[in-house]
Amino acid sequence: MMLLDDRKRRILRAIIDDYIDTAEPIGSRTIARKHELGLSSATIRNEMSDLEEMGYLAQPHTSAGRIPSDKGYRMYVDKLMELKELQPEEIENIKRSLEVQINELSQLIRNASVVMSRITKYTSMAITPQMKKSTLKAVQIVPIESGKALIIVVASTGVVRNTLIRIPETVAPDFLIRVSNALNDKLCGYTLERVNLSIQSDIERELGLPEDLVIPIVSGVMECINQIDYPEVYLNGTTNIFNYPEFRDIVKAKEFLNVLDEKEVLQRILKYSTEERNIQIQIGAENSVEKIRDCSLVTATYRIGDLVIGSIGVIGPTRMEYSKVISSMDYIRKKIAEEINKLIGQDLNEG
Repeated sequence: MMLLDDRKRRILRAIIDDYIDTAEPIGSRTIARKHELGLSSATIRNEMSDLEEMGYLAQPHTSAGRIPSDKGYRMYVDKLMELKELQPEEIENIKRSLEVQINELSQLIRNASVVMSRITKYTSMAITPQMKKSTLKAVQIVPIESGKALIIVVASTGVVRNTLIRIPETVAPDFLIRVSNALNDKLCGYTLERVNLSIQSDIERELGLPEDLVIPIVSGVMECINQIDYPEVYLNGTTNIFNYPEFRDIVKAKEFLNVLDEKEVLQRILKYSTEERNIQIQIGAENSVEKIRDCSLVTATYRIGDLVIGSIGVIGPTRMEYSKVISSMDYIRKKIAEEINKLIGQDLNEG
């Protein structure tokens, strides 16, 4: 069994670096000319042949040069590449995008997705935080017209949701104000996951309200909470993929765009792990979604303290500039956590 010794590693790294830059199969003469490895073209050619036999390189039929395989990229990401430092203007760009005056978490995540796509030049994805740990800040019942009212729920994360309910026509507007005040006294400060249908009997008993009024109000509050906790997925730079020669094939490009249209698939792709690893990289066939097995997916979690609450991702060809993507995402995920802390303090750790 052949070992991946230092010489093979240096050659493999040089090939992958060049292929990421050029998208052209790499020959031994190119490596000998461009990289100061102190090796002849013939020696490099023999080593490339060994690397192909070991599964790290592949040889397209039309070319004498080699390209990296998924296994080659995995070795590169895990052992060979050097992380690129972000340029000062890139750091400034991220800060400018994420330090703007923001009143709602989803706006912060949307901005993060935009800046990530802009810096990496790939397609970016982001999923809004799980809100179950955030607290309920305010509940308001607003009379609209006879027999109708609007329930408004505000979470500590700044998210506001509302839903229209039907109520008995005999209910007076000032009575709804009293009910709003009572609901605020009872529910404010609860985490969203603690607010459930069991509050219905408490409210009936404590406020002495009839069932035909309590049921629509409680159902309306629960509907708003479900809306708050339902994750939104943001996509940016979906057409960036056409800048890469691998996706000039219209069938491949169409398949890629179809995947981006399926919200459930994107949620599955971004479903984050609560493991210690903050950044995960899936290369080619490692992806669980078959239609993106020509792509690489880099995802990063963002958290409050030890609590993982959401994730961001970049998807692009396997010939991805991994070092740039990883550096960018690591900085952005830390910046998101910093901005969330500014926005809501430690609310997500409480309760």
